[in-house]
Amino acid sequence: MPFVGALRRNVLILAVCQALMLSGSSLIVAASALVGLTLSVEKVWATLPIACMYCGTLAVTFPASVLMKRIGRRAGFIIGLMVGFAGAMVATWAIVEHNFVAFAVGSFLIGILNGFGQYYRFAAADISGEAYRGRAISWVLAGGILAAFIGPNLANYSRDMLMGIPFAGSYASLLILYGLSILLVSQIQIAVPGEHERSGEQRPLAQIARQPKYLVAVIGAMIAYGVMNLVMTSTPLAMASHDHEFADTALVIQWHVLAMFAPSFFTGNLITRFGVTRIMSAGAILLLASILIGLSGISVFHFLFELVFLGLGWNFLFIGGTTLLTETYTAPEKAKAQGLNDLLVFGMVALTALSSGFLHEWVGWRALNYSVLPAVLLALGMVLWLGRRRQTD
Repeated sequence: MPFVGALRRNVLILAVCQALMLSGSSLIVAASALVGLTLSVEKVWATLPIACMYCGTLAVTFPASVLMKRIGRRAGFIIGLMVGFAGAMVATWAIVEHNFVAFAVGSFLIGILNGFGQYYRFAAADISGEAYRGRAISWVLAGGILAAFIGPNLANYSRDMLMGIPFAGSYASLLILYGLSILLVSQIQIAVPGEHERSGEQRPLAQIARQPKYLVAVIGAMIAYGVMNLVMTSTPLAMASHDHEFADTALVIQWHVLAMFAPSFFTGNLITRFGVTRIMSAGAILLLASILIGLSGISVFHFLFELVFLGLGWNFLFIGGTTLLTETYTAPEKAKAQGLNDLLVFGMVALTALSSGFLHEWVGWRALNYSVLPAVLLALGMVLWLGRRRQTD
């Protein structure tokens, strides 16, 4: 299947929708903890709203996969975007009214949008032949490059645009991002799953999940996203506690998001050339490097380079894990196999988002960095084990 025509158009739409979704997410990462700090009674609850966003993603990720198996990707994406649009309205109102609970509820609804949107990458994999699958996934995730510039800058420049209330304008701007996404998704051309995919022969989910490739793919993605999210979510709090300006925080988040997604233009080709396990191993090593940078100082440049290496490591380990996962299921099995993967991944994301505020407040930035070392070493060990196993098979 050549990577041209309708396939290129659909992947481009998915990439732009991914960019808009991640622009909203990077805006929220830059602003949410600071809004939570203003609205909450206790500092330790500052990251609860962003944790609620990830809980919304967690709650819907498996049902979204099953629903889209029945009604198709396009209808599912539109449902998610409409819920997220409502969430942005609620969150904006909550900031204006200084209502912490409503802000958390709005964040949860935005998380539902993200839960559906996480399947943009799988939609690209579904419509691409095996030879182009890694490239299609990478292209969609490369949409995050725009998010690196749009999200943090939008948070910074729209911060006081609505009634002079900090960040109310930032959350109001999400309405534009999500509204545009609805228009784009309505133009995508992805067929509703056929009868074979909806009711074909399937293995039990436990049997699929016991495959070594599936285990390494899921655990690698969980650790990639969990470590990245724990450190990233705490960064605005850590920088504020060390008296860095919000403009510097926005810059750090911008370069972090850019590092997360810029390599996606060639990650798929690297996987094809060097093999998925080697790229995943490189990702784990980059995560280790980011931790060492974070432990070496607290200047803006230390935060900047830690977050850049963190983003690069996430890219290689997560895209590699996603590509490896596509080798483990048949078409009738993909909804539950993908659903379980994202359920576990975003369960870890929700846990790290919730715990990041507590960890930063109770043990500090340095200890938080130390806490992720065992997980990264585990990911590296498992990927190396699978790579050696694949060589001997």
